[in-house]
Amino acid sequence: MATARKWSNVAVAMQSALAATIPITGISKAAEGVVTANNTFVAGDFVLLSVQGMRQVDDRVFRVKSPTGANFILEGEDTTAFDGFSSGTVQKITFGTSITTATSISSSGGEFDFLDTTTIHQGARSQVPGLPSAATFTFDNIWDVSDAGLKAMKSASDSQGKRAFMFTFGVGGQIMVFNGYVGASLLPGGSAQQLVTTKTAITMNGTPTYYGS
Repeated sequence: MATARKWSNVAVAMQSALAATIPITGISKAAEGVVTANNTFVAGDFVLLSVQGMRQVDDRVFRVKSPTGANFILEGEDTTAFDGFSSGTVQKITFGTSITTATSISSSGGEFDFLDTTTIHQGARSQVPGLPSAATFTFDNIWDVSDAGLKAMKSASDSQGKRAFMFTFGVGGQIMVFNGYVGASLLPGGSAQQLVTTKTAITMNGTPTYYGS
């Protein structure tokens, strides 16, 4: 039976730094993909991959497992059926910015754009899935233009730059990591005699990665 969870004690961390790129010379096809790169990562580091060929891992965030010499494992990522690796780079992520102002969160996107495959010989329409839409998280935040987290989100929004994010559901709880674009104008809103709030949004670029803890 699934474990029920509440939106309580959820830590939201945003990338504060991205290390220099390190060339990748190979990614294996295996139950857990092995990356070959001249790295100094330690177990538990989070990294961002930029990859050609093996598109399924491109622009995604992963946790490093069992680094040995020039190799490390993409923890839990089965690359067996992925496309062949061509070239790429890896960068270590520092999650040094905490987002602590959110009062509510909603998610949207991920639904398929269906393609019509109906022929003149059929009596009913048929379709196949195309590409899914980008997933977006939208937050209502306590409005405070001096808050470090909101200021960092606005800076990312103003530069239209991507940032990595990590959601941790309770101490030692499940983790979701992803890369995406931030929208944060910090315009205030709300109702009479209620909190002054501001909306922010994170739109994923690619797909998230999940870890049990």
